[in-house]
This record gives sequence, structure tokens and C-alpha cells, in this order.
Amino acid sequence: MGTGASKGVDGGSHGGEEREESLDHAGGQLYVSLKMENIKLKGELIPHVYGSVPLVGSWDSSKALSMERESASMWELGFVVPPNHETLDFKFLLKPKYANGLCIVEEGPNRLLTGGTLQGDARSALFRLDGNEVLEFRVFIKADRVSPFDLAASWRAFQENLQPSTVRGIPDVSINSVRQMGAENSSSATLELDLEHYVVPAPSTSANSGLVYAANMTETPRSLSRAGVFSNADSSGSVSHSGISVDRPATIKEMEVIVPDPSKVYSNSGMVESKSVGTFSPLQKQDGHRGLFVDRGVGSPRLVKSASASTFNIDPKLDAETKVYTNNSMPAAAGAVAAAAIADQMLGPKEDRQVAIVLVGLPARGKTFTAAKLTRYLRWLGHDTKHFNVGKYRRLKHGANQCADFFRADNPEGIEARNEVAALAMEDMLAWMQEGGQVGIFDATNSSRKRRNMLMKMAEGRCKIIFLETICNDKDIIERNIRLKIQQSPDYAEEPDFEAGLQDFKNRLANYEKVYEPVEEGSYIKMIDMVSGHGGQIQVNNISGYLPGRIVFFLVNTHLTPRPILLTRHGESRDNVRGRIGGDTVLSDAGEIYAKKLANFVEKRLKSERTASIWTSTLQRTILTASPIAAFPKIQWRALDEINAGVCDGMTYEEIKKNMPEEYEARKKDKLRYRYPRGESYLDVIQRLEPVIIELERQRAPVVVISHQAVLRALYAYFADRPLKEIPHIEMPLHTIIEIQMGVTGVQEKRYKLMD
Repeated sequence: MGTGASKGVDGGSHGGEEREESLDHAGGQLYVSLKMENIKLKGELIPHVYGSVPLVGSWDSSKALSMERESASMWELGFVVPPNHETLDFKFLLKPKYANGLCIVEEGPNRLLTGGTLQGDARSALFRLDGNEVLEFRVFIKADRVSPFDLAASWRAFQENLQPSTVRGIPDVSINSVRQMGAENSSSATLELDLEHYVVPAPSTSANSGLVYAANMTETPRSLSRAGVFSNADSSGSVSHSGISVDRPATIKEMEVIVPDPSKVYSNSGMVESKSVGTFSPLQKQDGHRGLFVDRGVGSPRLVKSASASTFNIDPKLDAETKVYTNNSMPAAAGAVAAAAIADQMLGPKEDRQVAIVLVGLPARGKTFTAAKLTRYLRWLGHDTKHFNVGKYRRLKHGANQCADFFRADNPEGIEARNEVAALAMEDMLAWMQEGGQVGIFDATNSSRKRRNMLMKMAEGRCKIIFLETICNDKDIIERNIRLKIQQSPDYAEEPDFEAGLQDFKNRLANYEKVYEPVEEGSYIKMIDMVSGHGGQIQVNNISGYLPGRIVFFLVNTHLTPRPILLTRHGESRDNVRGRIGGDTVLSDAGEIYAKKLANFVEKRLKSERTASIWTSTLQRTILTASPIAAFPKIQWRALDEINAGVCDGMTYEEIKKNMPEEYEARKKDKLRYRYPRGESYLDVIQRLEPVIIELERQRAPVVVISHQAVLRALYAYFADRPLKEIPHIEMPLHTIIEIQMGVTGVQEKRYKLMD
């Protein structure tokens, strides 16, 4: 006799009421998988499941749910239920595939499933055939906790989910997976098949429109540009961010912050500095590193303790070497987070005020692309961040046509030249930090302990170094990255023979592999097989504080899987017609037409993307815009709601100017930081959108985001790497789709205008 198997969410027995309640309140669902296995199934008999509410709805065998063949001997049926679902009462049966013959019901009592766990003894399913022959199936029942996002990405779960999944009573996120029949036909004639007909030019300052080598987007070497040693090999296509500065608030001459007694704070918060190596995953939190994930804000003026034990004041007598964030130099994000962040950022040694992320890893392991993504993320949060690529320095100093012999460990001239440009890049980064920069990302292989020791010695007393090592063991990914390198890197721009370039790069890689020494010293983060987005792990050592923790959290959730993200505003609303801000009105006639056109566009553009999902705000104008889209599940985010206009909600700008002139002028003067009375500022919107960005980075399937002007400006600025001060002024027209393509080649953009 075969043996059955039953497994709950944690692989154990069914939990009590307290566990059920915590799961339900956490907003999760249970994805239940029923499997049956038999290697000797005869004829055309197909396993089915039938039972009572809520699994099927009746004990009518004609309504039984067919199980799908997973392999030659395995059949499966999956469905989604709340963690505290009522007991499912069901049985298995066999039905003929093509005929309406007799169904064969399994023998024995009904099966009862509660909280994802099978009640009673696990048993095989026995079916008695003609002639008293007994057919036996092994039964496997498994329940896994899934988030609304995982649910949306699971096409089978979406198809089999008979009732809408629910989360908290007043949801931050909710999902509606019920298909809306007939919507597709209603819009089928409103859009031509040729989607390219609707393409419009993107702004020149938008995300890259073509394949761009990520290293070209890094900082222009200042030390080399002053020396006049630019080479033609790398000057073309180079884009400098040196002119982009993080917008900063008005002068702050004095600041006083009330903080609790430090001894009490640290004794209860569980925030510890770990000296050991730990492994992180998106669904796991380790007690030894709890401090990594505590959001305590961003930078601030240096604080010194005053006469009062509970207050801190800025010390006006700090020497000139000490960097004080005054006179328009406070980071832009400082006004949008809790004041408790200040102590964590600025108390302690002054070298901890700036952070250098030093990349480590063999070539073609995704270092530069990871550095570019991290730079974009930190800038968007308001941290003054720059990306320094040593390869760019090398090409400018020594030319771009160096062969593999230049990188040999037994080539003293090559070693000296490479160490020279690494030192130049490091000095540039440290000089920039002395001018007020906060996070420098130092991009090179840094594959030997000797090189890393050199960098640590240069940074001693000037900034805190965290090594970020990228390790990849997937040969297919490495081969793909190598080929992209040959296609895009200026090192091979003058090599007409692709295969010759490929062999040269592999020889270069072999030279690095001979001397490669993994990081085991200092503070470090190791990304192991993370680039694909399928599993992998992150190890951290000696990491603590707000900003390093934010970096770890971002890296845990990021990958390089290509997929499109479509951004669009809702269709025109009645308040749009009247020129009123905020509100929650329905769509105008033009808005309803756009909703149908959008549905047709999405279903054609993503027709081969079965796991795509639609994200909207909780306001009805976005929900109504998404409603005709029938092919994909929809998720509602409160974080995607329009900027809260507070007391100005429902007013026109002319009414605000007339009745509240001071507010009107304050907003006009600084739209980024201006906060509506009892409402929000753009910086507030950015802070609440961070979980959306993290989830967008985590997704491997396409996502359509239907939201509002201010929100989409902030989201678009993240992908396009636009400075914070530009966000309130980014054009975000109605009835236009912005397609962001994310992948190993960076970020590209295409725009479609469906209506005038």
C-alpha cells in the first residue's frame, strides 16, 4: 500500500486559533496543492476532486474539478483559500476522459482539510474497478503561504481561485482575481493591431532608449579630465552625472532633537552589530541581524550632547575638517523620515558618515549592473550617491584596446597600471565625499586581498567601506554576460571579429580566476547566485545601521530578469475636466473610452505573458480604468493613491491661490518639499512608494501600474534616474502608456499615446 502525505504551512500539524489569526491578519493566503500519483493508471480515466462548499459547491460528480497531469504518473489541482478557511469536505474520483461513463469514487470516508492540513490519518486513495481490481493512488497535500503578489504571479492559482482573495479589512493591498467576461469583446475594435502606430518620442532626459553599456553612465573621472588625458576610445557615449546634484532644503541654522536614553533604546530594540556571517532570504528574518531592517531614517547634522541628558544640539564650534550639514547641504530625504534617524547617522566616528560600497567579483558576474541599480535606488531615496567605474579610468588612461595579457598576474607593468587607475578613482571618490557626498560605489573586480587592503588604507579615517561581492555559479548566465560584454564594452568596440573578442575576454577572465580571493575581511555583503531572481542567498558580516540595512534589503529583492513595466495614469476623471485636485470621482466619457483602449492594448501587448498583473490605487478612477482588462489579476495598493491634498482636496489651483495665497506661494516656491495642510509632500509620496519599488524590483513578470500623476512622477523618476528636484515637474500626460523595459542591458523606455 502506498503512503499519503499531508503538510501544513510550516510542515507540521494544524495550528491553533492564534496561529490562524496571525496568518489572516498578515494578509497572506494559502495555496493548497492536491496531488495524486499512480504509475499504472489504465485507460482514459482522469482523476478529479469533488466535494462541498467552498471547494466545489456540491457533491455533484458532473461538476467535479479535473486534476491536471503534472508528469506521466502525477496529477495536481491547486487552489487558494484564506488561512482560517472553513473545513473543506471532499473526495477523489475517476472520470472517463471522452465519455459520460460511470465515475469511480474513492473508497473510505470523506477527506477533511482545515487550515491547509488534512485531518485524520493520511491514507492513499483506493478505487475499486470492474472485477474487483483495486487501483491505488498516493496522495500528497501541501499548503504554502503566499502573498497577494505571489498569487498574482501564479497563473494556475489565478485560474483556480474561485473566490476573490482577501486581506485586512481596510486593505493596504488587495487582489481581485475574478475574470470579467465580455470586457474583451467590448474593446476589440477600438485599437489597431499595430501597437507601434501609437509610439511617441520619449523626452530626451528619460531612461535610455537603446542598449547602453552601464559603465558609460558612471562618473567622469575628474583627476584624469584635469590632466587632459581623455582618450577617444571611451569619450563617445559617455554620460556624466556630475552635474546632477541632490536637491537640498533651505538653510538650517539650528536643530534640536529629543532622543531617548541610549542605554534604554539599545537594550530593548534588539539592534546589534553582528560579527558573524548570516544568510538572508526575502522570507526570512534572523534575530542576529534584526538591526539591519529597522528603518531609522537618513542623514542629519552632527549632534553633540547638551547639558540636558535627553537633548542634542548642533555644535557650532566643529572644526573645518568636520563636515556639518548646514547651509543648504542637508540631504533631501531628511525632511521625509523620522527624526529618530539622526542619532544613528551622525553619532560616532566621522568616517562613518560616508559609505563606500566597494564591488568585488570576477568579470561578467553582474557587478556594474548591480552597482547601477543600487546607485539609482539610493539617489531616489535622497542619498547623494555616485558610481565610480575603474574600467572607465583605465580606458581613459591607458586606452581601450588592452588585450588579455594586460590583466595577467605576472605582468608587473599591467599590475602597476591597474593599481594606479584604481587609486585615482578612489581618490576622486574620497574627494567627492569630502565635498559632501554620502555614498560612493567603487566598481572594479578588486579580486585580491592586497588590492582591497590598499583601498581600506586609503579610506581609513575618511569613510566606512563595505565590500559587495557578487558570486555567480550559473554557467549560462556567465556566458550570456560575457557575450553582452563583447557587444557593448568599449574594450571590444574596435574588434571586428566577435569570436576573437570572446576568446580574449575568456583569457582575461582566466587571468583573474588564478588570483581571485573571496572577501573574508572587514564589513561585507555577499550576493551568491542572486542575479537570476530564482533563489540564491545573501551573506552579511559586520553590517549595522540604517543605510547599510537599506542596501541589504534592496539587494535581497533585486535581480536582472528582463521584463516590462507599464506605467499609465487613470483615464480622464470628472474632476480632471473641472480642474479639481484630489477627489474620488468616476471617469469622464473620454476616460471610459481610454479604459477600453487600454484593455485592448494590454491584452495585445502582454498576450504571451501569462503571469502579468495589474496594479491600481484604491481610488475608483484607477479601478474603473483597469476594470475592462479581463485577462490578468488586479492588485490594489493604498501606496499608489494620489498625493493627499489635505484641506485643499477638491479645490482648483485658482481657488487655492485666491483663498490660501500663502500656501499657493509656498508650493510654487518648493513643490518637492511643500506639504499640503493636513496632507502630503512629494517627499512623503516617495517614502510611501518605497515598498512598491521593492516589489517591482522583485517581480519577474510584467506589471501594469495604473495610478495618478504625482505617484507616477515619483515612480518614473526612479527608473529614469531623475534628480529629486525634477520630480514635481516631470510631464506625465493622460492617456499615455510609458513602457519601462528592465533587464541586464539596463533600463529602456518606450511611450504609446492612445488618445489625444
